[in-house]
Amino acid sequence: MNAPERHLDLPPLELDPLRAERRALDPTQVEAAIVSRRSVRAFRPDPVPRALLERLLAVAARAPSGTNTQPWKVYVLQGRARDALCEQVCAAHDAIRANPALAAEYQEPYDYYPSRWVSPYLDRRRENGWGLYGLLGIGKGDKDRMHAQHQRNFRFFDAPVGLMVTIDRVMGRGSLVDTGMFLQNLMIVARAHGLHTCPQAAWNHYARIILPHIGASDDELLVCGMALGWADEDAPVNRFVTPREPLERFVRWVE
Repeated sequence: MNAPERHLDLPPLELDPLRAERRALDPTQVEAAIVSRRSVRAFRPDPVPRALLERLLAVAARAPSGTNTQPWKVYVLQGRARDALCEQVCAAHDAIRANPALAAEYQEPYDYYPSRWVSPYLDRRRENGWGLYGLLGIGKGDKDRMHAQHQRNFRFFDAPVGLMVTIDRVMGRGSLVDTGMFLQNLMIVARAHGLHTCPQAAWNHYARIILPHIGASDDELLVCGMALGWADEDAPVNRFVTPREPLERFVRWVE
């Protein structure tokens, strides 16, 4: 049984950039929303009010895009529609484990990861994976628990809201960049309202299931999914925080 919706008392939303620019910003609050964003992997069942979701999406849509194409499309999954998709994809995920040859039927629509891993990216990937599994007590050869943890993706980590984001296939690679900025906006404004998110490329392999379920056309490309809701702060998995490289590792000053 779902918990009752939280009471909303939101101030008027200002979407005019010129008017909004005149309002004083507290840089520490903006920074806190960015720095406190992390991929949460356990959520409470409390619903997110429709009015708040609409507000988040409206603010996120102020993201820049090349020649203002605004290529993103967003499908919001809740309730039975969300649950039905989770069951379908989890069943396919289990079927692939039982018969790995089936993986050929579930190809991601674009290469999110490289075909060949090299350092330092491979090192960071390994550190991320074993850091998470270590926190959960999942050993290197424990394939059953690895499978179960990976499948948590396909239940949106129990978040009450699942998002699927697409673009039209006719668009170029730059639209993926534009959509990434929209997603970042969404995650940051969600934090500003006390919510958490988890962007999920794991769903991409199951686009052939997802697109018809959400009513998307064959001309759309699934960019990613996202879990959104109120974090379960007592869940051990939510203590996992990924490190970041120091500036000297990725910044070059050219003068």
